[in-house]
Amino acid sequence: MTGPTSGTRPDEIRRHNRTALLRRLHVDGPSTRASLAAELGLNRSTIKALVDGLAEGGVVAERVPAQRSGAGRPSLLVLPQPHAAVVMTIDVRVEQVAMGFVGLGGEILGRDSWNLHHRTRDPGEVITHVVESAKLMADDLAVTAVGVGVSVPGVVRRSDGLVHEAPNLHWTNVALGKRLEAVLKLPVQVGNDSELGALAEHVRGAARASQDMVYISADVGVGGGVILSGAPLRGVGGYVGELGHMVVRPGGRRCYCGCDGCWETEVGEAALCRALGLPEDAPRGAVVAELKALEDVAKLDGFAEWLALGLVNVVNVLGPELVVLGDLYTSLPDSVVAYVSDVVQRRSLVSRAVGGTQIVTSPLGRDAKLLGAAELAFEPVLERI
Repeated sequence: MTGPTSGTRPDEIRRHNRTALLRRLHVDGPSTRASLAAELGLNRSTIKALVDGLAEGGVVAERVPAQRSGAGRPSLLVLPQPHAAVVMTIDVRVEQVAMGFVGLGGEILGRDSWNLHHRTRDPGEVITHVVESAKLMADDLAVTAVGVGVSVPGVVRRSDGLVHEAPNLHWTNVALGKRLEAVLKLPVQVGNDSELGALAEHVRGAARASQDMVYISADVGVGGGVILSGAPLRGVGGYVGELGHMVVRPGGRRCYCGCDGCWETEVGEAALCRALGLPEDAPRGAVVAELKALEDVAKLDGFAEWLALGLVNVVNVLGPELVVLGDLYTSLPDSVVAYVSDVVQRRSLVSRAVGGTQIVTSPLGRDAKLLGAAELAFEPVLERI
């Protein structure tokens, strides 16, 4: 554990230790006092004082474990209390908005979603619907949010939540963070959807044990989130991860972003529909159903080749130990994922050097970005509890 430096005031040390303890319980769940002391590098008296203080405030509780082992009195488990700190989480997609309330420890307490069409895709319409739904859900769940996290499929300035550009939503320079803060009266954190998908996989999904991973998701567009050395990779102003706009086919199809031959024109939802013989605007449910019922996997050969080509480039540049495929890619046949993985192993110099980059589908599915947005909101909240 990275601790405070020498000369730090006692109250700052206590705050640091309290936050570290809360984060441990929030991310990894219940634990005994002894285990917490060992993991956090603190003595038992310090852990006792921290746990007692949090228990008095209703933030944690101690319970006898359901399963006991050995003789003698069992060690009590320290459990985070979900309703002690609740955040609102919003996942704006091209065709749908999902939102929910998530409690301390990562439990989704309630959720709602609605479809977007050309008129309702306007930022003002989305914000109005979010505010109305938030009030109804909060009343129904009897919760009060202390922060908000928002996932958006576009280029986002993390400092103030400005959506510089979200091509598939046709949003440009939308002050989403400030506008939501003004109406919700809560601190709002906004992030790129794929970056938040990577965060969710790193904290609660397939990449919990990975310090270097890439999350690739396909909705209407294709995006990527990167975790390097255990921390999110962010560019200037927070602009990073637009892997779908890596040009792989010069002179290829025109992309929403205005360029030709972007990777997402070959492996996005429209490309998948073409491969399956469906209209490019086929409903998401129809695409997923077709994938699950697919008997002639050869239909996806061309799609799989483009997916593999892009991933070879991603792996060679970033060198991750793990690639997690999310959203629509979670419905790809196992044989397609295995083919892509094999190509990456053979054609990527970096993958061969590190002994093989593992490629898996996300266990979080469509909840990844919702949970990632919640984790974004919890980052400052855990400092304040």
